Order: sequence, then structure tokens, then C-alpha cells
Amino acid sequence: MSLAQIFAVVIFVSMFILIVTEIIEKQYTTLLCGLLTIVLVFGIGMQSFDAVRETVNVEKIFTLEFWYAPHEAEETSTEGTAEDKKDEASADETAVDAGNESAEAEGGENGISWATIIFLFGMMVMVEGMARVGFFRWLCMEIAKLVKYKVIPILLTFMVLSFILSMFIDSITVILFLASVTIELATLLKFNPVMMILAEVFCANLGGSATMCGDPPNIIVGTSLGYSFMDFVMNTGLVALISFVVIIIYFYFICRKALTPHGEVDTSSLPDPKSAITDKQGFIISCVIFGIAVILLVTHAQTGLSVATIGVFIAIITLIMAPKYIGEILKHVDYKTLLFFIGLFIVVGGLEQTGILVMIANFIGEISAGNFYVMIAIIIWVSAICSAFVDNIPFAATMIPIIQSLSQTQGIHLDTLSWTLAMGTDVGGSATPIGASANVVGVAKANQAGHPIRWGRYCLAMAPATIITVTISMLYIYIRYL
Repeated sequence: MSLAQIFAVVIFVSMFILIVTEIIEKQYTTLLCGLLTIVLVFGIGMQSFDAVRETVNVEKIFTLEFWYAPHEAEETSTEGTAEDKKDEASADETAVDAGNESAEAEGGENGISWATIIFLFGMMVMVEGMARVGFFRWLCMEIAKLVKYKVIPILLTFMVLSFILSMFIDSITVILFLASVTIELATLLKFNPVMMILAEVFCANLGGSATMCGDPPNIIVGTSLGYSFMDFVMNTGLVALISFVVIIIYFYFICRKALTPHGEVDTSSLPDPKSAITDKQGFIISCVIFGIAVILLVTHAQTGLSVATIGVFIAIITLIMAPKYIGEILKHVDYKTLLFFIGLFIVVGGLEQTGILVMIANFIGEISAGNFYVMIAIIIWVSAICSAFVDNIPFAATMIPIIQSLSQTQGIHLDTLSWTLAMGTDVGGSATPIGASANVVGVAKANQAGHPIRWGRYCLAMAPATIITVTISMLYIYIRYL
């Protein structure tokens, strides 16, 4: 290995260790490691300013294609039938090279994915605007009232709500409000909220896998490889929906005894859902903005508007429609996560520029001996297991150039590998309390309310559900794409 490769690997491993151990806040970890990558890998090891420029990637923001790409509306990167995928995967070497050139033309992106950063910022601004007016709390309370405050129907409807909301809003926000309302209802209805919170967490992670904007790994995959919102819906969305049906049945059977109320309940003392709305005019405006965001995301492949453009537009109209609260909304945006992404992309860029990721892809290809079924199994289970113990965001960012290399060297269609990676990272994080941000938030909320969730109790409920979902995803990929 060259000096630059050694530096890149050491920095990457150190970054992961620091993220897992949480010795320092994760955004400082990635930014520090990103700076070390620029100095040690690109400066001392490679002595290449071009590597720095390609990784920082700022100049791409100032191109028309970054904001508006009408040609993408004519491309059908993932709309072929399963039989088409099989034919493409078994094509000769010339066809593989052509497919790789096409994949690069469809939006492949090296270094910092500014589209991801800008889109996340825009959605964070919108969510903060919705939270300010009490949208999420009102929705939860209204649904509980609709099912007449019956515990099992609340469980089922909150699971559906968690799944659907997480398709469009980050799972942290969804669980933050769902868990809070669940705990409040548990106190009033006299049941233990732990199992319901765990079910909500799992459904939030599963719902996030269904769309491009639902989970950070999907945003990274989509913006890096040029997939549209509907590409995800028609691929990961279908397998997420199938898995969701099975998961509802699973949690119903393991939760029904644990959620039995202790004693009589006086529902007349429960708060009116309308009391959750703090600004009626702002509430209506937030609902309209949310609807606009959904429409723009669903149609962005047809309109040619990039996700960065959509993010900026949604942020601007959110702030314009609440001028008195601009400071409050911007103050609550999660800037730490945005900085975390920037540093992370630079570190992964170091691995990419030095050829380490190509070496890893070749290693996976050798282990699988060119067998597509083995390769898919390795990617989805390694992704799931790793995401259960380390943050799935850096893992997904690391794996994207690896699956690109696998597609080039092994002849398997990039789309197939992309959906495999997305499902593995999105769902695998549910298995442990530290695997995904939604897990951490849900457990923390329960602990604060006096309902501690230990590792054993968490994994006993969530690990089997994770195994079930990953297995369904793998079989789905085998049947549809191979």
C-alpha cells in the first residue's frame, strides 16, 4: 500500500472508532478527519490539488445541471422490468462498459454531495416549521381519539403513522413526537409504553427505506447515483410495504399482552387534539407547504428540478410564510448533522481517490466468485449487521463507490446493488439501540419517562423483526432482479 492509502485507511478507521465511542461529538470527529484527509492523504500522500478540488466539489453547485436537469426526465435508469435486469446483468463485457458510462451520466457524484446537504437543510427547515405550529402532536392525538383510545388500535395506527410520516420526514422528528404522545397516552390509559415505542421505531426506519427522502442513506444513494423519488418508491418502496405487512403482524402478537391496560380509564379527562395547535393559520400554511414538497419530490424526475432546488424552494417558502419566526426556525435546524455529512464525504473521498474502495470491491467479487446471489447476500447482510452497530450514514457513503466498482468489474446492474445497499443499511440499523438515530431518540424518551429499555429487552423484540425484514428484502431482490 502507498503512503496515501495508509493515511486514508487509518483516518477512516479512527473516524469510525470515535463515532462509535462518542468521545467527541460526531460532527467534530468527521470535520477533523476530513481536514486530516486533505492534509495527509491529498497533500502529503498524493500531492494532488486536483484530488482536493474533486472531493470538495464546490464548483458543481454553480452548474445548471446541479439545479435543473431536464434530460433526466427522459432517462429510465430503474424502470425496466425484472427480465430486463437479468438480461443486462448477464451481458458481455462491452455491454457492461456501456452500462457503466450510462450510470456515470445519470448523476454519479464524487466527494461532498452538496445536493444531499442542501436538500436535508430544506427539509429540516420545513419540519421545524411544522413542529412550531403543533402539527405532529395534533395528528397523533387526533388518531388516538379516532380509535376511541383503545390501546391495540392505537398501536396499529401509530405503526402505520410512523411508517407513512417517515417516508417524507426524517425518522428522528417522527419518533420524537410519536414517543412523547405515546408516553402521555400510556400515563392516561394506564399501559406500559415500551413495546409500542419499539414498534414505532422499527416502522419509522422501515418507512424511511421506502423513499429517497425518508432516510439519510437513501438521500445519499439517490443524489450520488441520480435516482428519482419514484425510483425508490417502485423499488425499495414495494419491498418496504411487503415487509411492513409482516411486521404489523409480528408486533401485534408480541405486544398484545404487554399493552394490556392496568385498571379503568376515564377518557373524559384526555386533552382535546385541537389544543395541540399553537397557530391555526401557521398550521394550515404548514400543511400546504408539506403537500407542495411531496408533489415536487414525486414529480422531480418529470420536471427536471433537482432535490437541491426543491430543498431550497421549500426552505424559502417556509421562512417567507412565517417571517416572525425565521430566527426560531433556523435556530432549531440540526446544523450538527449537516457538518457531520460534510466531513464524512471528505473522508470517504480519500478512500475513493486512493483506490481503496476499488480494492474492497474486488475483494467482495473474489469472495463471491462472480456469483450474483452470493454477492447480493454479502452486501445486504454485511450492510445490515454493520448498520446495527455503527452509524448507517457513513457506511452507506462508503459503500456507494464500492457498489459502483462491483457493477463495473462483475457485470451486475448498478440498480440492483443500489436497492440492496439501501435496504440493508436502512433496516439493519433497527436491530440495536445504537444502530439508528430514531432508536436512540425512542430509547431516550422512554428512559426519561421512567420506562428504561435495556439492550436485552430491545434486541429481543427488534433483532428478530430485523432478520425477518432483511430476509424478505433479499428474497425480493433475488426474485425481481436476478
